[in-house]
Amino acid sequence: MNDNNDSEENLPIQEPRLWRDEVWTAKVVKNEDDDGWAVEMTRHGDPEPALVGPWTMGRDKKNPKPLDPSAFHTLVKTAAEVLRRHEQQLHGQLNKHVNIGDGSGRIRVALQIVPDEDNPYAVLTAQDESGVQLGEARVPPAFKLTSASAGAWIEGGYASKVR
Repeated sequence: MNDNNDSEENLPIQEPRLWRDEVWTAKVVKNEDDDGWAVEMTRHGDPEPALVGPWTMGRDKKNPKPLDPSAFHTLVKTAAEVLRRHEQQLHGQLNKHVNIGDGSGRIRVALQIVPDEDNPYAVLTAQDESGVQLGEARVPPAFKLTSASAGAWIEGGYASKVR
């Protein structure tokens, strides 16, 4: 392993078309669709850019406007927000819950999908109002959590096998 290479890859860069800090790289590239320019924002370690957007032409109307500290910080903020929204959306797709009953008899049934590439599955859990776990079952990842399916599981005594 070459430590010198690793440290060079982490050094900040501030060039007209390439900026890098300890987390992000901004790269101004020729837009494939037209004569304009685009900027790609990639978080280090990610396989593809988090954000790709149009970039402003320079004064000569041929070359891109150079990156600067203000533009870079705005791009970092925007790209981070895109990733945060994507993570929230994914969390919402993988985690669902319903509440059954009311008052002190209220039970929260949650479904958490584990998107394993080889063997995806989901876990169904039930908790009472104070957070005490009442039951848990492994279910298929396509399990549909509804008030009716949660109620049937509760009535079945929190069976560990659920279809």
